[in-house]
Amino acid sequence: MIPAGPAEGGGPRFPAPVPVGSRVRGAGELISAEDTKDGGVQTKIRVTVEIEGSERPGCVIETLSRYYPEG
Repeated sequence: MIPAGPAEGGGPRFPAPVPVGSRVRGAGELISAEDTKDGGVQTKIRVTVEIEGSERPGCVIETLSRYYPEG
């Protein structure tokens, strides 16, 4: 098991308003995973919140996280 370290990322974008009562779903896409100098792995994941019936998402954000092996 690899526990998660502190997370950080860029600011969110809000391409479309989300009407009250809308059905939404979130999807994550792994953009990159790189080894770090201190033995961890840094990942960049793009999270998109989709709105049912809309061509544009309600929110898009890229997160950076670092993971370190136990030990």
